Amino acid sequence: MIIDIILLIILYVSHRYIVAWIIYYNSTDERYGHSVWRWTYDYPVQGKRDISDLDDKIFVRKRRIRNRTVTLMYWNFFLAFTVSMDFISNLLMLILK
Repeated sequence: MIIDIILLIILYVSHRYIVAWIIYYNSTDERYGHSVWRWTYDYPVQGKRDISDLDDKIFVRKRRIRNRTVTLMYWNFFLAFTVSMDFISNLLMLILK
């Protein structure tokens, strides 16, 4: 149970760090919007192709980095959810004994 508490603290700090990076990437270009939880595939790049580097190379590369950061945030969030469920189940077992 102590390990769960330590893991939850570590996951919370890492979540805040990841969200700070996403907010930073959102502030670099106005096309990203203000959402922390959303990938940026639906923000168009100037030109016909949205996925290639040929139209807007800087934006597309930053968008890919930002999307990887959002994916990392989701992994961290779901891992924290799993650890919190383990912590709650251990706490309930301790209370009900």
